[in-house]
Amino acid sequence: MQLYRVLATRNSSCYKPSFRLLIGQERSLAQQALPRSRQECPPVAFALDIDGVLLRGPDVLPAAKRALNILEGDNPFKKKIPYILLTNGGGVAEDERCKKLSAQLNRTIVPSQYCQAHTILRKLSHDYRDKPVLVLGGEFDKVRQVAKGYGYRKAYTTLDVLAWNPAVWPFHKLSEIEKTTTEDVDFSNTPISAIFVYHDPRNWALDVQVACDVILSGGIIGGPYKKSDRQTEPVKLIFCNPDLLWKSDFDRPRLGQGAFKSAFQAIFKQITGSEYPHVQFGKPTEETYHFAEELLQAQINDLYSVKNSLRPRIYMIGDNPESDIAGANAAKWSSVLVKTGVYDPLQGPPSHLPTHYAEDVEEAVKWAIVQEMPFTPSCNHQPNSR
Repeated sequence: MQLYRVLATRNSSCYKPSFRLLIGQERSLAQQALPRSRQECPPVAFALDIDGVLLRGPDVLPAAKRALNILEGDNPFKKKIPYILLTNGGGVAEDERCKKLSAQLNRTIVPSQYCQAHTILRKLSHDYRDKPVLVLGGEFDKVRQVAKGYGYRKAYTTLDVLAWNPAVWPFHKLSEIEKTTTEDVDFSNTPISAIFVYHDPRNWALDVQVACDVILSGGIIGGPYKKSDRQTEPVKLIFCNPDLLWKSDFDRPRLGQGAFKSAFQAIFKQITGSEYPHVQFGKPTEETYHFAEELLQAQINDLYSVKNSLRPRIYMIGDNPESDIAGANAAKWSSVLVKTGVYDPLQGPPSHLPTHYAEDVEEAVKWAIVQEMPFTPSCNHQPNSR
């Protein structure tokens, strides 16, 4: 006799079968729940973090491929479950990153199901298409290439600034490789309208110095300093990733772009007496989760012709309470916190409580699917209310 794992909701006598039961000997239950003739989307969709959930540094976590197999069709619904990869990483173009992920995960990942920290900047490109902007982070001029791919035609780097005038930051001499990535620009006649921190800066000191120069001079590097409240068009400052820490293949979490932002604002406050106003994207911001939901909906529309009476419940699976869980909770998604990344159960309860805890992404996916099954043998269960 099959054993059932008790997964009951509060104040309910309905028991949900285990994931193994649903895809095992009693698979007919799922077929009864969703007849093959109906091309409806399954009642569940996923947003998966990457670092600490699917990968740890360059290594694929053991549960990752099994979880993706489930999402691609090895599930009780016998169809693909919509999912995106939602990460605060970045620094390269989406298609380049997807090719690498596809090779690592042995599964085709396409740009339409991949959202990194700066993907949302595509939506702003029309405002800055022909305006000079400074882009920070990443190696050499990779983020410049990303920005140009988004439609920013005049994107410049701090290496460009250093090539223009080495006295801007005399403590770093451009290497021969760095010189090949710079553009010849006269920044004394090039007003910078915005600073975009795409990815984790590699040279914090240089980037902080140049960012301060740009902001304090109203966009003209080397120009006279003037208070921002006296500038007719203050320089916009946009960060793409608020993560203070992230999980690499090192034993302890590493400083992220959020740490760079804290360092910059602390220095700027020491200079001016106050922090500089900025826009923040990336998890857990509302804008990023709304953008991610748009990507999921576009995927659902592409995969399934029949519209569901209820939209699928979205589950965020992540390892960082401060970004993954906080953002999902604020967006009214369900959230699952895994123990394969930043979160350490030995450090006590997380700052933001998830809907559920799981050992890894495979367990998280299975648990979420069971929650949304519209049929159980013991009662006529309805999916979670939306």
